[in-house]
Amino acid sequence: MENCTTGDDALQNDIALFQLIVYIPVFSFGIPLNTIAFWVFCCKLKRWTETRVYMINLMVADSFLLFSLPFMIYFTKYDHPIGKLCFTIQNIYFTNMPMSILIITLIAIDRYIAIKFPLKAKILRSPLKSASICGFLWITLIIYSYLHPKFHERKEQLCFRKQSLQPSYISLFSIIFGYFIPLGIVIFCSVQVIKCLKKKTATSPHGTKLIQKAIHIISVNLCVFIVCFSPFYITLLLRFAVDVAGACSLITEVRASIQICACLANSNCCLDAFCYYFAAKEFQEFPSLFPTCISMRCKMNQEQESQPSTDQVMTKTRCTTL
Repeated sequence: MENCTTGDDALQNDIALFQLIVYIPVFSFGIPLNTIAFWVFCCKLKRWTETRVYMINLMVADSFLLFSLPFMIYFTKYDHPIGKLCFTIQNIYFTNMPMSILIITLIAIDRYIAIKFPLKAKILRSPLKSASICGFLWITLIIYSYLHPKFHERKEQLCFRKQSLQPSYISLFSIIFGYFIPLGIVIFCSVQVIKCLKKKTATSPHGTKLIQKAIHIISVNLCVFIVCFSPFYITLLLRFAVDVAGACSLITEVRASIQICACLANSNCCLDAFCYYFAAKEFQEFPSLFPTCISMRCKMNQEQESQPSTDQVMTKTRCTTL
């Protein structure tokens, strides 16, 4: 299909100005916040946990995404041709945004396992396993980000600007498996963990406070995830539908919507920094919450039978050692 060449220079300038207004505070706050977070998670904390591994990887992904923001403004304002600079920034962008989404998904799965299956958590979870998973994802996404632009170089002439109406089924695959499937996982794990925590009845005010704090952190993280990324990926689906329908007249509006929603999605690399503080608190306090939940479950089982069996005694012993 032919390219849609519409005169939208004024609109592109307005979008570039909007990006400038959004990205300046994101860039200004994001750099110091990520620097502080890097110091906290790499130097301040002493014990390695799954949360610490995931948060360091999330921080690295966010930092690289922050680095690409000034180039995004430049590419929007000016018709920059596809070249080495564009190829490099695209590699950074198409690696680190999906990586941020996948790490948030891994954090949700990790919390789900820790709360829902506390007795199996020692086997299923470990910092080494978390690091191995993150390493595999980094390698996979780096390879994908390198190959992805290769499929479009012959069709497109401008950096970060799809002009052809040729539907990209590779992009559709990335949208579904890169966001909507992780979105379903994050929602499921978060809802299940919140339900599980609400059923807990702590034996002390401190335990109650920890449970309420855990519910609050999980709820906020879920809301930030949905609000930041959903508009962007929904507009990407809309662009795919426009390409399939061949509606050239809608390209300008859809492209503008994608660029505006991308600002909200990219601002997540700054919003994540506000969650670093809560993650650090979780790292220090939540280990005491999980054994509490387990021991309460064991205590309930013990109260149901006055003569506990050997299996119950062994289970209680395992609970106290977590």
